[in-house]
Amino acid sequence: MYQFSYADIQTDSVADARDRERQLLTRSIEMLSLASEAGPRSPQAVEALHFVNRIWTTFLEDLGSEDNELPHELRANLISIGLWLLRETEAVRQGRSQNFEGIIEVSQIIRDGIQ
Repeated sequence: MYQFSYADIQTDSVADARDRERQLLTRSIEMLSLASEAGPRSPQAVEALHFVNRIWTTFLEDLGSEDNELPHELRANLISIGLWLLRETEAVRQGRSQNFEGIIEVSQIIRDGIQ
């Protein structure tokens, strides 16, 4: 029979959560790349922008939670970045911008920084 300590299980849980976050960001980057090629009014763009909006809304809720254990300054910085991403996706959706590349680059930086 296996015995796991609470610390081992908690560490695995955090590692699993980080892995899921990386996977979601990777998927959003792939979708945004396809959307960039297809154009801002394409079905791919609508789907990608909606996906980015959903994941960052969820991330922001988590970052704003008292239960989030990230350092306060890091949380504040990630919240600022998340709000920028939401504003940029809305600007693209409304036809005021075509800044897929900026959204992709910031998403890549965030994804690559998740440990």
